[in-house]
Amino acid sequence: MEPRQINVALCAFGMSGRVFHAPFIHAHPGLNLYGVLERSKNTAAEIYPNIKTFRSIEELLADDNIDLVVVNTPSITHVAFAAQALQHDKHVIVEKPFTATAADANELISLASAHNKLLSVFHNRRYDSDFLTVKKIIQSGSLGQIKEASIFYDRFTPALSPKPHKETPTPAVGILYDLGSHLIDSALQLFGTPDAVFADIMRMREHTQVDDYFEILFYYPGSRVRLKATFFAKEPQGFTIHGTKGSFIKSRSDTQEKDLQAAKPVTDADWGLEPASAYGTLHCEQNGDFTISQVASERGNYATYYEAIYQALQNGKPLPVTAEEGREVIRIIEAALKSSQEGKKVDL
Repeated sequence: MEPRQINVALCAFGMSGRVFHAPFIHAHPGLNLYGVLERSKNTAAEIYPNIKTFRSIEELLADDNIDLVVVNTPSITHVAFAAQALQHDKHVIVEKPFTATAADANELISLASAHNKLLSVFHNRRYDSDFLTVKKIIQSGSLGQIKEASIFYDRFTPALSPKPHKETPTPAVGILYDLGSHLIDSALQLFGTPDAVFADIMRMREHTQVDDYFEILFYYPGSRVRLKATFFAKEPQGFTIHGTKGSFIKSRSDTQEKDLQAAKPVTDADWGLEPASAYGTLHCEQNGDFTISQVASERGNYATYYEAIYQALQNGKPLPVTAEEGREVIRIIEAALKSSQEGKKVDL
């Protein structure tokens, strides 16, 4: 007998639910896009006619058919919704940022353990083609010992967001929690936890009430990693990695988000493939000579995350992103906030 499908419910169907979650859940043979929370609209049902629409979180959590709940609502609701889902004996995925504080993360981790439920954080940028390519180059040893790295997440959006929850100064709101969660997770995956951080966080857009610029320096023995995000970069940068044997430069050019917004099927044969124009540049020593070459990008695929979630639930395999990894991102965000407020390096 084949195992039954795992019923998954989304807590919202805005951009996150419609673009980053539903297509991959729907396409996975072992997962069933069972339900969605929409308080007044029926947008999900128009795309997925078999989906069940709930009008409140209480109604959703009362359905015993739901195995896995995706908390993809505004960050201020993450802790409350995730806690309620765990208390209703549901497995839980929480969108980044995981929580506002490491203490909140610890509460959810303890609650998941008490209810014997899996708890994961949706750090989908681990499955971007650009990140995967940089990771492969570093692990190959082509650059030697890494001495300096910069990871940028740049945008050009000077206007305030039309989404009120993104511009209201509440816990876990602002560019550090939003884009910073991606960059910090990338740095942790590539280089591990730093010894200390120094951060400069500020507001640049007119009339904004939340931070919209940051630069964070990670201190490692003998090396440094710089993370930066801004809304005033018309010519965005991506990854710059320098080592004892050479350098690798890669733009942030993963195609998935753009293709998802254009409703491209995630099952297409060319899904996640970057064009040659986006290939990274490797300048390194080979056989005693320095050569410059273009490196074909790895295939990006957010479906990898949901396949790993399925394997964890069905076969006891490791989670693709653990709650403890999500907590480490928040711990560093808290240290960065402290550093910026006090104007000094903060030891970890």
